[in-house]
Parts: sequence; structure tokens; C-alpha cells
Amino acid sequence: MFRLELDAITKRYPGVTANDAVSLRLRPGEIHAVLGENGAGKSTLMKIIYGAVQPDSGELRWNGKALQLDSPRAARALGIAMVFQHFALFESLTVAENVWLGLGRGPTLAETSRRMAELGAEYDLQLEPARPVHTLSVGERQRVEILRALLAEPQLLILDEPTSVLAPSAIAGLFATLRKLAERACSILYVSHKLDEVRALCESCTVLRGGRVTGSVDPRQESNASLSRLMIGAEPPALSRREQPPGELCLEVEGLSHAPAEPFGVALRDVSLRVHRGEIVGLAGVSGNGQRELLALLSGEDARPAHGAVRWCSRALNGQSPAQRRALGLRFAPEERLGRAAVPGLSLAQNTLLTRPEPAPHGWLKLSALHELCAHLLQRFDVRAQGPQAAARSLSGGNLQKFVVGRELDAQPQLLIVSQPTWGVDVGASAQIRRQLLALRDAGAAVLVASEDLDELFELSDVLVVMSRGRLSPRLPTRQASVDQIGTWMSGLWPESEQEALHA
Repeated sequence: MFRLELDAITKRYPGVTANDAVSLRLRPGEIHAVLGENGAGKSTLMKIIYGAVQPDSGELRWNGKALQLDSPRAARALGIAMVFQHFALFESLTVAENVWLGLGRGPTLAETSRRMAELGAEYDLQLEPARPVHTLSVGERQRVEILRALLAEPQLLILDEPTSVLAPSAIAGLFATLRKLAERACSILYVSHKLDEVRALCESCTVLRGGRVTGSVDPRQESNASLSRLMIGAEPPALSRREQPPGELCLEVEGLSHAPAEPFGVALRDVSLRVHRGEIVGLAGVSGNGQRELLALLSGEDARPAHGAVRWCSRALNGQSPAQRRALGLRFAPEERLGRAAVPGLSLAQNTLLTRPEPAPHGWLKLSALHELCAHLLQRFDVRAQGPQAAARSLSGGNLQKFVVGRELDAQPQLLIVSQPTWGVDVGASAQIRRQLLALRDAGAAVLVASEDLDELFELSDVLVVMSRGRLSPRLPTRQASVDQIGTWMSGLWPESEQEALHA
């Protein structure tokens, strides 16, 4: 008997059919992948299974019986848990309170905190239960969602891009967790763009393109190329990069120390960093080790005085606002795309205005020029949306990411600082964003990329640095680095000087 069956599920929105007669079968204990490019209908289908969206037609069956889910509460009562790509957390509450509220009636808050600590230690998903959610990085918020789902002891667990901001060690722990759950007959629907992960973890796979099923395969018998063809109709073009000597030093951080803005934040300790023109510097590290605090200082978001110097082309940036830094050619794309990089309820045109302000003679905005600029961004970066008037929240995660990164790339920055640039983005769009970053570097700009995807950093970066517990490692040329070496450095174990690092 199947745990879950979907027959001809269809869901339409104005101007688009998100799911078009989609069918899927899932057995108890099966780990089943759902693949597709951004906007293919994966998230809509998962929300239908979770009761957050109701289909227009088609049938769901649960353990052989017809099923109608009118709410997530009804789904949770059956034993269905979901980890969303866009997190569903209360910012002002603590980690433990968020988890406890998601579990409904049952354990006390103290019991939830204790069980969280046990699971976190067991699966390398450690979190401080008393820490407010608004102080967490994206990777740490992902851990909250995963722990909340695991504590519900589900019969069906839906994971939407669960590893997009997890470090390699945490991914290995998550996979071990999922395999244990499957051994206990928990069914798992695994939505991801990472084809290597799908082939390593999943035993079956449904591929969507344009809302339709294009294939149902065993990913273990497929290659990345064959899965890509099912997803996007072609193999993504190989990323080519050319070696070039770095240009002049433009961003220089020297002896930067700073107390955290939040009680559970990370203090920066004597951080020094150099980024040259024509160079991509990759910033690696497990989420929550000070990357967020460092990028907030570099962008001007954290305006508190800090000990040490931040200079742009020998000009002190200390005290400069984000707008003043943008006027100098510095652009920033933060990791939290919905809420910080984009306002959910505003249109894409209005979100364009946030960091690309058009001249407003006599105080009047020229809306036609704003819409033209936004339409240009949508076309240039292949953002699938219903035009400049579409609300940011209406876009899939990957399409919103393309819009946010594209908005900053299109401004022709002299320095681009981007965090998690391809988080939740399909293989084709990921290749597109990476090509654009390399093109920016080849044009002579300086680029700082913070990512927990080591494959991405090795593919893009000329130089790698690692952050651990608020400290920053020496620079290491990527061609001289290995994944094992960077993994060791992520524990804070690196040589003290650049010369020692080069000969380590």
C-alpha cells in the first residue's frame, strides 16, 4: 500500500498553471525526490500535500483512503510535517518557543528545550533554545525548522531545499537522520536542486517542468546530465573561468573587532581581509560564526562604531551609511531575500527602487522609467514573474533570488558583496548567476561571496578565507586549497600567517 498518492493534481493561478495533472506515488519508508527548475510547480505541489493550498482538481489518497486537507493543522494531525524553503518562524520568539508552538498540545516548553538539545547534539544541529529567532542567520533558522519537524515524529516529512544553507558536516548529519527516519517507515519528499545530493540520498524521483511531470526515474541510475535534461530540457553550459592577476587593492579590513549587536550574536575578533579588483574572494564557514556580523559592518547596516578600519580604495568607510556606500559603487545582496533583500508585499518595481533609486525631479518619481528598469531586470536575468507589478512574495524562491542578485549586478558595482548567491536556485539559473559573477570579476570589479556551498566557492573563487567563531583565516589561493583543508579550517584550525597557510 502507498503512504501517499496524488492523481492528476491541478492548480491554476491567474495567468499560470502551477500544477498540470501531476501524479505521484510514495511508499512508507521511501525517500522520494521532486526535481524541477524554478517556477516548475514543486513548492505549490508540496503546499497542496501539506494542506496550505487546495487543488482545483485531482485526488489525494493517504494510506489508500481519499483525502481532503483544508489546512496545515489537518495535515499535521495525520502526521505530515514540512520544512519550508521560506521559513515560517516568529521573529520575536525564542528558538524553543517556535518549536514548541509548532508541536501543538503535548510536551511542555522545558521538555521541548531538553529534547531539542538532545536531537541537536545527535544530528549536528545545535542551537541555543533561549536565543531569539531574529538574531539567527539563515542557516541557523534552517536548523530550527528541521528540528521542529523531527520532533513531531512524522509519518511523512516534506523538505523544501533543506540543505541550501547547511555546511557539509551538517548535510552529512541530516542525511543520516533522514535514513534513520526512513528505516522507521517515515516517508520523505525531498525537494532540491542539488543533483548530487538527490542521487546519493533518494531512491525515486519525480521531475517537473512547467507544472507537468516530465519523468519518474530512479536517480541512482541517472547522471547529473540526464536529470538536467529532464528538468530544463538541456544540460547547463559548463562554467569557464580564466586565470587573471588581481588588480589594485580596493576593500581593506584591518584589525576589526566588534561586540555583537544581539545577546546571542558573534563577536568579531581582529578580522583582517583584502579584496582586489578583478578578484573573487570566497568566504566559507559554518553558519553562525560571524559571517552575518561581518557583512552587516561592510554594508553599513550595522552603524555602531567598531574598533579597526574598513577602507575602500584607501577611503575610510567607518560611519558611512548603506546609501553612501552604494553611491561609491559598493553593492550588497544579503542572504535573507524575503524580508531584507525584498519587501514581500511590495511589487518588484517598488523593490527595485529600494537599492536603485531613480532621480526624482521636484520630488516626483517617474514610474514609467522604474517599470522599464524592472522589466529589463526580469528579462536579463530570466526571472519568471507576472511583470513588474507582481508582489515579491508571489515569486518562487529561486526566481526571487535571481531578481535580488540581478538588481545589484545590473548596477555595475565596483564591489559586490553577496551572501548565498544561488540559495534555492535550479541548476540552469545557478549557472547563470555564477557566470554573471565571473563576468563582473573579469570586468575589473571586486567580489566577495559568502556561501556554505563549498563546491560553489571552489568553482567561483580566486582566493578563499574561512570564518570560525568570529575570527578570519589567512587568504589561501583556491588552486592550492582542498575541501578537506577548508573543512579543517572551518573548525578554527588554521596557520596564523598567510605564508604558513601557503605551505601548510
